[in-house]
Amino acid sequence: MPIEIRHITPNRKELKKFVQFGIDLYKDSPYFVPPLISEDIETLMPDKNPAFDYCEADSYMAYRDNKPVGRITMLVNNVVNERTGKKEARFSFVDFIDDNEVVDALFATAEKWAHDKGLTSLVGPMGFTDMDHEGMLIEGFDQMGTMATIYNYPYYPKQLERLGFTKDADWVEYRLTVPQGDDDGVPEKFKRIAAIVRQKYELRSIKFTSRKKIKALYGHALFDLINEAYDSLYGYSPLTDRQIDYYVDKYIGIVRLDCLSVIVDKNDKLVALGLSMPSMSKALRKAKGKMLPFGWYHLLRGIYGRNDVVDLLLIAVKKEYMSRGVNALIFEDLIPIFKREGFKEAESNIELEGNDSVRLQWQYFGHRQHRRRRAYRKDV
Repeated sequence: MPIEIRHITPNRKELKKFVQFGIDLYKDSPYFVPPLISEDIETLMPDKNPAFDYCEADSYMAYRDNKPVGRITMLVNNVVNERTGKKEARFSFVDFIDDNEVVDALFATAEKWAHDKGLTSLVGPMGFTDMDHEGMLIEGFDQMGTMATIYNYPYYPKQLERLGFTKDADWVEYRLTVPQGDDDGVPEKFKRIAAIVRQKYELRSIKFTSRKKIKALYGHALFDLINEAYDSLYGYSPLTDRQIDYYVDKYIGIVRLDCLSVIVDKNDKLVALGLSMPSMSKALRKAKGKMLPFGWYHLLRGIYGRNDVVDLLLIAVKKEYMSRGVNALIFEDLIPIFKREGFKEAESNIELEGNDSVRLQWQYFGHRQHRRRRAYRKDV
């Protein structure tokens, strides 16, 4: 039967089918971590996601004999294109069965979409911003994914390379051993560096017990810092004030405050932050993408129950303090908490393969690279 490509109207009913396909395809995989269906739907709705203030997007599904066999979202981030001077279209939410006809039809649609908008290349998987999932898995298919990354079958990169896509950028991920020393677990090297940095720059770590307080004092500043620290990274799209307000409301309420490290100067100005969270992988697998009827229970257990893995979601440092040892203050703060909570291992999540400053901070941990993912490019 021929492949039929259908445009997806960006309403909840149509997008639910689109998102559900990306979960159903992996029903037999022990490594896939499903997203929350409601979260992905909201990401693709122009009236919900502030990224649509400067992005355009369309989603498509491939059908054979009226059965879904593939999906893809095409988008253009006009801010990134203006910053780079490129004419790139991004593809995201891409999933498909291992079938050449299906893949050919999906990416023929993608190329036409880009060409019709006067764009000259396809890049992906990339989201609207760095807050979205990015990078196709090319190594580590036998490792369970995380809530912040994409999982895909091994045939995905083979299919893209068959179509002529080539590497544009790679990210690597590490599995780290949480130090379990006799005292607080913090390696002596970190302690010495932290003591020097704390005294030299008059910095200190602060903890919060009130989400309302951290939102009022540092909610916006946290994302301003992310904008500053990540500005020069591959494909970065600075968050607007409206996006920051959106993410503050969305994420501050679920962050475990003891797993958040905030470093300030003598004037209480934000200098650095480290955001971590108990691994939600097993909880999300149990929830199967749904909050109801019992998904919420599994997620709460994931956040506050016993867990032996912690996800290091991000570390951001103001530019003038980069490469000055400020990261040691973050780990001096977090490692005792990790030890207390029983975390044995940590997921680094994605970092660009050439980002040596990030890679070098893992030298004081037991670590192994266990996943690699790629952004592919093709001229159209």
